[in-house]
Amino acid sequence: MVDEVKGASIKFKSYEETVPKILDLLKLQRELKKYDKIVLKPNLANSSEESTSREFTEAVLKFCLEHKNPVAEVFIAEGVDGADSGEVFEYLGYGALAEKYSVGLVDLNKTETKEIEDFDFSKFSTIHYPKILLESLIISLPKLCENEETVISGSLSNMLGAFPAEHYKGFFSKEKSKIRKWPIKYSIHDIVKCKFPDFAVVDASSQGVILAGLPLEIDKQAAKLLGKNWKEIPYLKMIEESLTEKEEKDEFEWE
Repeated sequence: MVDEVKGASIKFKSYEETVPKILDLLKLQRELKKYDKIVLKPNLANSSEESTSREFTEAVLKFCLEHKNPVAEVFIAEGVDGADSGEVFEYLGYGALAEKYSVGLVDLNKTETKEIEDFDFSKFSTIHYPKILLESLIISLPKLCENEETVISGSLSNMLGAFPAEHYKGFFSKEKSKIRKWPIKYSIHDIVKCKFPDFAVVDASSQGVILAGLPLEIDKQAAKLLGKNWKEIPYLKMIEESLTEKEEKDEFEWE
């Protein structure tokens, strides 16, 4: 999607002004109308400092509700790692947000899944993936910041929330320990192999901008905002290499 450009960056003034401006610039409304289900995927945790703000998500939600097709449903979905998603929804104000706009909240830790097998998975043999994400336009909504585990908190690493805790938590904790048997880049690679998020809107307001566009390209720009070389961020380097290999393979098979 977003055939004309891979993404854009706009100087941050306020969520109410800047978010709809950048989404309109990228003509997201055209894409929204193609889907009967739209999922906003914020990055939520016990700490508000690490979490996508309710105000930012609300600005994206309003745009989606104004421009979706008449029968489309909009959901906010997350599978919090190490905590009860429902409690975190309430703590961060997402329960009130969903009620205000009459949209559904989905706990990805407990939702119905489909078991996916992909020979290009790097570590998993199969992955239990939320059915609602397979059926929907996914808009990833991370808050840009540094992250000890993933280096940056970006739109692709945000998809770790799609691993349902019901299948991937440890025996004695709520944490998704089964996705950490190896370096986290492998789990990010494999979860986005199930389905790439369709679009990313990154809250980089602390760096003075809002970013939006194709997730991989936007994460590269997000890394640059934090003074990092995306090629030195393990999950970005791995996903880029994987996509390049696939393109070369497809080209070879076509010839």
